[in-house]
Order: sequence, then structure tokens, then C-alpha cells
Amino acid sequence: MSVSQPRKLSEQAAELVVALTADTPRERAAARSALDAWKAADPLHAQAAERMEYLLGQLEDVQRIGAGDSRPARAAIHAALKPEADGKRRGARIATAAMLALSLCGAAWLGLQHYPPALLTADLRAGTGQWQQHTLSDGSRLTLNSGSAVKLAYTPQQRTVRLVQGEVLVDVARDAARPFIVQTEEGSIRALGTRFVVRRVDGVTELSMLESKTAVQTAAQAAQLSRENMVVTAGQRLRIEAGALGPLGRIDAGSVSDAWRLHQLVVQDRPLSEVLDELARHRPGALRYDRAQLDGIRVSAVLPLDDTERALHLLLTSFPQLRIRTVTPYLVLIDAPTS
Repeated sequence: MSVSQPRKLSEQAAELVVALTADTPRERAAARSALDAWKAADPLHAQAAERMEYLLGQLEDVQRIGAGDSRPARAAIHAALKPEADGKRRGARIATAAMLALSLCGAAWLGLQHYPPALLTADLRAGTGQWQQHTLSDGSRLTLNSGSAVKLAYTPQQRTVRLVQGEVLVDVARDAARPFIVQTEEGSIRALGTRFVVRRVDGVTELSMLESKTAVQTAAQAAQLSRENMVVTAGQRLRIEAGALGPLGRIDAGSVSDAWRLHQLVVQDRPLSEVLDELARHRPGALRYDRAQLDGIRVSAVLPLDDTERALHLLLTSFPQLRIRTVTPYLVLIDAPTS
């Protein structure tokens, strides 16, 4: 491959990817077909398009959500594609324009990462990478980790904490006159003791009992005021999905407590993709990876959640077949090349 070929591929990729932001649906569809065909023609084409395509995807996300205007960023990239009279190559200008585009949309996009709408409407919240502890009016304590949000509803008859998203460690103050209940979209957890963790990610609620016990119902059972429930005791973990409870699993309650105290992720024989999912939840920006490619790699490790860069370095040390590329501080690409 000649020295100039990577530059030419970079220019071609940028032109094709920028065309995806055309004004009309017909133009965008044609641009997508052209880009897909170009990428399929040669693996080098797909590699050349990867970074710019991801950047434009982020700009479209910002524009769709309404957090910012991607037109200045798009204009910056289009300007870099215009021919110059002095004959300078456009490769360097394209890269510069990409960085400019990222900076133009970065503030709004990172704001969404730290404070998405669910967090902004919550009573208590923790932004990306944050850990927050709150003592409630009754003396109960809630510890929220990265990207978590709860709503509170305290009445003379009942204490209710609604976990909107993320994960919360609950230390319940005793009050025989007012039950303490943690609710999610999937279910209802009534405290019969003192200490437990509730996690809600991707439409699934997970309960980890650290001390004493809780009585759990699905959301449907709670809505029907059913008396049926499942009692979960210390050292057990329960998965709660829409209309279903279970299965029950075992946990080391002491290790879970220590992990919360030390801000650690403790994993035992879990797919690498699941580990990266959790690290991604604790860092600003994005980790991008192919789940199918990485699921064959199993991880047993203790990783720092408050230093995800170090966590990634530890994974790379343990699995040298991994390739970790930092495009910007807010975009990291991870794969495992076969050759």
C-alpha cells in the first residue's frame, strides 16, 4: 500500500459519511447505500469509515434529542471537504474538522451523558461517574452510584423510593408504623430488614440482599394488591422482570458491601461485554465494542469503577489479544483482532 492510499481512503470515507447528513430522506438513503457498498468492497474501507461514521452518529443523536444543533459541526466537516486552490491534501483538514465538530456538539452531548432527562426530574440523582449518599428524613440512607436517579414519596402511612434508573444501596431505618418500599417499573420490594441493593438497567430490576430480608412482588401483583410475594433473604439475589420473579441466585453479601464501599466492580467468570457494559455506565463518553466478538472472553477480576481508564488498562494486561483505541477522551474503541 502506498503512503498516499490511507489518505485517499480517509478522504473518500469522510465524503461518503458526511453525505449521510443530507437534507432529504432520498439523498440520505442513497448516501447510505453508497457507503454500505463502499465498505463491503474492502475491509480497509470499513476501517477508514469507522471513526467518522461514529462521530456523525453522535451528532445526529444530539440533534434528535434536541440538546443541541449539529449544523455548525456538519458545516465544519463539509468545509474541510472543499477543494483548495493551493492543492493541499484534505486528510489533515478532515481530521481537524472532526475534532472541531466533536467540540461543537460535545458540551450538549456530555451534558446528556451526565444528566439525562430521567435524572433531571428525579428527587435524588448521581451523574455519570459520581457516587452520592443521602440521609432521608426518617434516618434511612440511600447511596446512589453512576447515572442513578430516585423519586421519593413519603406519607404518614408509607415510605416509598422509586428507582428510575441505575443502582442504589439502601439502609433502612426502622419504623413499624410505615413500611419502606422500593419500586421500579418491574416490581415492588418491601423491606423486612435493613440493607440491600436494587439495580435497574435495561428494563430489568435486580435485588441483592445484604442483611435480613425483603418481600418482593411483580409490578402487576402490586397493582392488584395481591398478597402473594417472594421472600428474599441475606445472601440471595433475585432478578425481577415484567411479570416474572426469579431465578434466585447466591451472592457473598460481605463482598458486595466491600465493593460498594471501595467503588469496585467484582466479577466472576462473566463475558467481557457485560464487564464493559458496566464500565461504560461509570464513565463519560462511550465505549464501543462488538458484543459477539468479545463474548467468548470470560473475566474474573476486581476493577475500579471510579478510575475506568485504569480498569481498561487492567483488562488489556490480562487479555493482550484486546486492542483498545482512544479516538478522543470520550470515545474508546475496543476489539480483539484475529490477525
